[in-house]
Amino acid sequence: MNTVLAGHGLVKKYGSTTALSGVDVEVGERDSLAIMGPSGSGKSTLLHTLAGIVRPDGGQVLLRGERIDKLGENRLSALRRKRFGFVFQFGQLLPELPAEENVALPLMLEGMPRGQAVERARRWFAPLGLDGLERRRPGQLSGGQAQRVAIARALAVEPDVVFADEPTGALDQTTSTEVIRLLTSVTREQGAALVMVTHDADVAAHCDRVLQVRDGRISNHTQYTVA
Repeated sequence: MNTVLAGHGLVKKYGSTTALSGVDVEVGERDSLAIMGPSGSGKSTLLHTLAGIVRPDGGQVLLRGERIDKLGENRLSALRRKRFGFVFQFGQLLPELPAEENVALPLMLEGMPRGQAVERARRWFAPLGLDGLERRRPGQLSGGQAQRVAIARALAVEPDVVFADEPTGALDQTTSTEVIRLLTSVTREQGAALVMVTHDADVAAHCDRVLQVRDGRISNHTQYTVA
């Protein structure tokens, strides 16, 4: 596996509570990793630590061999914008912007002219089954459509890694299956790694690998064969 992102010996404490206790994890190009575990197990802390949102108290986070957990906040913020994509449970789209501008927003924040950014954003609509919805605002989209727009936004910057935090948690089962199939297939096609937190075993089974986290440690690691 050509490792894109790695965490070595990750430790994170909140007061007297140890959220991560020496966790090791790696994810490679086109690799999809689901992180599961009960509430309070440390799964979200692990995702946030790998994504540079939370700094570990011990251990290292490396992106393509470069240590990122010791970067200054400005450099870390820039790295998250340019090399990471994020998909959240409720999409977090801006309600006042049409879908195409929501997708283009990360590009515009990096200085790309609006017209060029929107043109690049539109390229994602057909592959994600969103043709004709470019000018609709989030309130005019179904839950599944809104999540697909969020996936397009995450991929627009051509990231090394996409982080997804319960991306299907607000969807019905049929829509959830459609969205997770799109998320895993499109990230794989783009050569990006996917790291996802989910409570749903059916969703996790669409990933190449599943980590079970309990009490801040990895309790089980399952490898799937994905066609």
